[in-house]
Amino acid sequence: MGQREERIVLCGASSYEQKYYFNKIFEKIPKSIQDELHIICVLFTEEAGGVITFVFEPDGSLSIETEAAEDDFLYDEISSGLLVNKIRSTRRELLESLDLYYRVFVKHEDISALLTEEDL
Repeated sequence: MGQREERIVLCGASSYEQKYYFNKIFEKIPKSIQDELHIICVLFTEEAGGVITFVFEPDGSLSIETEAAEDDFLYDEISSGLLVNKIRSTRRELLESLDLYYRVFVKHEDISALLTEEDL
């Protein structure tokens, strides 16, 4: 039971502060993937506004969350949902790779069991 059971933020961006955040505990993720996440987050906030966050759940899955300030009348909730769905479909392999990375290198799960599960 020594495993972490909390959610851990991978990265996120805010249109309000015009800032991008990448959690340093994931600095071993290849730079090209870090750059791709940066681009995804910034483009999302430029198009839909608000805040986007990529969060690892306790089970190792990666969630994409969005939110907006109550008084942000420019935030487009419909565009936000469509963009998240587009990210999930066009970046599916990237997201699955990040899930696997987290489960192996952070949660220390057995990679052979994971690959057997996922390859079937």
